[in-house]
Formats: sequence, structure tokens, C-alpha cells
Amino acid sequence: MTKYPLTVAAKRSTALSEVDASELVAQGSPRVSGSGFFSFRYSSTIVSSHGGRTQVTAKRVSLEDGTLSTESFEGELDGRAHDDAVRLAQQEVLEGAAPLLRMLRWMLPMR
Repeated sequence: MTKYPLTVAAKRSTALSEVDASELVAQGSPRVSGSGFFSFRYSSTIVSSHGGRTQVTAKRVSLEDGTLSTESFEGELDGRAHDDAVRLAQQEVLEGAAPLLRMLRWMLPMR
């Protein structure tokens, strides 16, 4: 014999009621909330130098609140712009790596 006896409740019958079509209220499509489970942003910028001119191409794509948006840009600058951008990028990388290299210099052999 089981410790907890099983009891069966009487089954209730549930019937669908008919509704007049004039009583129905049309609703618009459900609004997508800002807290959707999937959203993303992607951007890329390409700076290249060719023939003494600097070409810039940028693209941004995002999916937010159920809306996909795309932006793109293409432009041309003076040739110095590419050289300045490369020099600035190299400087930022070296400044970021300097503390790490200072910390690891004890592992280098002494002269």
C-alpha cells in the first residue's frame, strides 16, 4: 500500500462559448520590447592609401528592437591622413604594451 493514496477528482467539462464577431476588438501586432533576447552591433572602418590619397570606407550594421539598420560611408582624404592614423595606432599599442613589458623585463637575460 502506498504512503500517499491517490485520489481522483471529478472531471470538469469545459465548453467554449460562442462570441459575436462584432464584440471582438482588433489589436495591432505586438510591440517588440527593448529587452529582446537578441541584438547586435557590427562596425568596420578601412583606411587605405593608394596613389597619394587616403580612402576611408566605414560600415555599421545593427539589430535593435527588431529593426535592422545599415549605414555605410566612403570618402577620400589627403595622403597624410593615412600616415597620421598609422602613427597614432602604433603609438597607442606601444603605450598599452609598455607596462606589461616593464613587468616582464626581469625575465630577460642581463648583458
